[in-house]
Amino acid sequence: MSSGILPPAPSGGPVDDNAVVDSQLLAAQARGGFWHDVFQRLRRSPVAWIGAIIVLAFLLVAALAPLLAPYPAESLPGQRFITPTDIPGPGELAEFPLGLDRFGGDVLSKLIWGAQASLQIGVISTALGLLGGMALGLLAGMFGGWVDSLVMRFVDILLSVPNLLLAVSIAAILGQSQLAIMIAIGASQVPVFARLLRASMLQQRGADYVLSAQTLGLSRRTITMTHVLPNSVGPVIVQGTLTLATAVIDAAALSFLGLGGGLPQTAEWGRMLTYAQAELAIAPWLAFLPGICIAVTALGFTLLGESLREAMDPRTRAR
Repeated sequence: MSSGILPPAPSGGPVDDNAVVDSQLLAAQARGGFWHDVFQRLRRSPVAWIGAIIVLAFLLVAALAPLLAPYPAESLPGQRFITPTDIPGPGELAEFPLGLDRFGGDVLSKLIWGAQASLQIGVISTALGLLGGMALGLLAGMFGGWVDSLVMRFVDILLSVPNLLLAVSIAAILGQSQLAIMIAIGASQVPVFARLLRASMLQQRGADYVLSAQTLGLSRRTITMTHVLPNSVGPVIVQGTLTLATAVIDAAALSFLGLGGGLPQTAEWGRMLTYAQAELAIAPWLAFLPGICIAVTALGFTLLGESLREAMDPRTRAR
């Protein structure tokens, strides 16, 4: 059984405060050089630029939705144009450039407000999963032993359930609401972050800077929090970027299954897909447009996350 992230510190003489300060400064400089190199590699990557542009456009549309959307989120300005057999499509009405939905809502406005809803769900759910996973991973990696075994068995139980199925189960228990979706998606992401941080911390335990810090007499807590953890969060940050793409897709899936709550005309991409099913024969754009938004947004986060992972990978950095 593992005894922890750190082996016992060697006994020695008194701690040299100047040496401790010097070692911390050197570690900080090394981290600064590392991130500078990562940024430079990202700047030279066309894939990173494409992902960044997509993500930036998504963020701007979501943040500026009140200014960009022609109509409020749940307004139905085109009800008078809707008939049982006809729904005006893109370009048919000048005031509705992307057409109307079955309820008379402006599709362009729904897509813009849907970006804001998807961003809110994606960011909050990923943040919840990141915090929960890092807490478990830190416990397992810092203490080791029976704590590590207990935490990892709990994580294994969560991993034994398919990600989306776990999210659906939690959302169904908590009730049909946007908050339930955030908690459900965040909870389903916890085991991934926990295992990743634990593995990254275990890789750092034999590093020279850890042995040097132990020689100086620093405590396990100090070494873990000021040296090991900062040098272990890189892969977790990359995974967080990639998980945002998954969170956007999962949020759409849960809303598509009717677990997001709200009204039928609520502006959310997954809900738009739900109510587009019955109209595919006469209004296929009602499914294509939100589907394209979901796919492109997920693609942007994936490209950016993969580029960040490659830029931080020592094997590719050495080329």
